[in-house]
Amino acid sequence: MKKYFYDMIPITYSLEEDVKNDLMEKYLPPQFNTEETSFILDDHDKGAPVSTTVLINDFELRNTKTNKKFLKLSFSNPSGNIPAKMWDNDGEIEKYIPTLESNGVFYIRGQVDEFNGFKSVTVYELSPSKEDVNPSLLLASTNQNLDQLSEELFAYLLELQEPYQTLAFRTLDLFWDSFSKSPAAKGMHHNYLGGLLKHTVGLMRFCRYIIKIEENPFQAVIRLIHQVEKQYKVEIWESLKSEEDFHRFIWKDTIDHLYSMLHGMTEFKYDTINEDALMTSILFHDIGKLAEYNYAGRNDDFFTYLFPSALFEDTRQVQSGIAMDSLGVMVGHIPYGVLILNKVVNDHQIQLSMEQIHLMSHCILCHHGLPEWGSAVRKPQNIEGYIIHIVDYLDSRYENTEADNEK
Repeated sequence: MKKYFYDMIPITYSLEEDVKNDLMEKYLPPQFNTEETSFILDDHDKGAPVSTTVLINDFELRNTKTNKKFLKLSFSNPSGNIPAKMWDNDGEIEKYIPTLESNGVFYIRGQVDEFNGFKSVTVYELSPSKEDVNPSLLLASTNQNLDQLSEELFAYLLELQEPYQTLAFRTLDLFWDSFSKSPAAKGMHHNYLGGLLKHTVGLMRFCRYIIKIEENPFQAVIRLIHQVEKQYKVEIWESLKSEEDFHRFIWKDTIDHLYSMLHGMTEFKYDTINEDALMTSILFHDIGKLAEYNYAGRNDDFFTYLFPSALFEDTRQVQSGIAMDSLGVMVGHIPYGVLILNKVVNDHQIQLSMEQIHLMSHCILCHHGLPEWGSAVRKPQNIEGYIIHIVDYLDSRYENTEADNEK
């Protein structure tokens, strides 16, 4: 598939060889499982038998319209998420809940089902795996070159003026291992190991295009929206040519929103963009996901840095597939981003003005754009806030249109 955004956005950066070597030695790119998985859901037709080992992401006991109980399940293996269900055929479906709560790796047996173009697994048999399996080896990870992604991130951060550059690298000193491994979502976009790193670099690419490469940011955003319009037409045309009854439209209902954000930007057309604050905000915009998501192999360094005197209960949830963290979900990644920004600033005595701190905090708080989408403010209050929302909106949806290794 044509890489339609990155055909128009030049990815240009420079990093001297000795600087690159020093950084890559200090901030080692993560190593993920590269072995091929034994079961890939999309490779199997409806009715195909399933017999495989998986991680449990989450589960929920539900009732059908006829009040029949079933378990809605989400598993994962290195190929990605595997939606599943298990029917209450013996009237004792609740007996599985304690086992699901206390174990991470399971052997399942069942068959592939398909509805409206979406495949899932109907599970007949489910039991904790008897094999000694490292659960982190069953997690999906990005196919992209992590050395190159890391190098690109460092190059962009080295473009920052002080004290923003110091702020960025002091943050990486604290969280690089977690940041470089973390997923950026549970199920929607970048929902695999390395997803947060890839998503962050993606936002920086879009942002640099808007503020550095095009003649002005408004022209850049208009061109990006035009690209979305073209791709939405392609989606519609492909659906018309297809014999399938169900079609997934990535860009449906997005164009009006993007134009609304563009109109919002025009309120600040005479303002100068603080490029350093904006790029630094991108580094922090989703860093709170280090606490919001839990997965096999994740450490608690984010929690212990923010709350050094707090005690952890012994009943912390079992780490398995990518799931919402029972603590992190109570705060959310957006407030956590502001908390960690201000703690790093204070701990390292980084000299920023009150306006600079509030500008970055606002960018983090408003990057979801609208309150109904999780934004902590009613709408962006400056041009930087509009830009960070637009690039986050574009990158998260673009992720769903092309294969991971194509971007």
